[in-house]
Amino acid sequence: MSFINDTHLSPSALLIMGFGGHARSVADVALACGYDELCFMDENAKEDERFLHFLVLKDVPLKAWSCVLAAGNNHRRAEQMKEAEARGWIIQTLISPRASQGVGSHIGMGNVIGHHAHVGPMAAIGHACIINTGAVVEHDCYIGDFCHVSVNATLCGQVVLGRRVFIGAGAIVRNGVTLVDDVMIGAGAVVVADINQPGTYIGTPARLIKPLINNA
Repeated sequence: MSFINDTHLSPSALLIMGFGGHARSVADVALACGYDELCFMDENAKEDERFLHFLVLKDVPLKAWSCVLAAGNNHRRAEQMKEAEARGWIIQTLISPRASQGVGSHIGMGNVIGHHAHVGPMAAIGHACIINTGAVVEHDCYIGDFCHVSVNATLCGQVVLGRRVFIGAGAIVRNGVTLVDDVMIGAGAVVVADINQPGTYIGTPARLIKPLINNA
């Protein structure tokens, strides 16, 4: 990792906000995208902590050139986006070269599209979303801001997700289904009908097990 005068990252560096498990996956995508200088920022970083040979710092000065949001949690990632914007950082979108993107699809700012993920034709992804490894977002889907479609989850055609929706690993959402804001779908669940109440849903078909009392 190189610095300019030890005050800010070099122009070719990418700052990864976070150092949890998902941040490591983000780093892997970044390396595949051609970034060769990475640095992690995490408030819980230990002295001289590293991932491979890349530094993990508690904070970096205000002059970072570009960053990527790397919190797996939707609410935390929204906070990271606010922080990056307040610091004047450039928020990058990472799309793995091993992902596929259909004709007419749109991917917003600050997203990470993982290895072997597929965004289908005419699908639209909002800002600061994660389409994780092997996930499928099929044709004409609309994904709101700060969503996370987890590993190997499948959204069939014309699915609509509100903001801050989490789709667990291996879950399936049937074509034409709409989910409101702040819904969490458990791993392996199958959603066959619209979900109009925020909360946590599991099973086949998915059923509400924990309503979200306060989603302010």
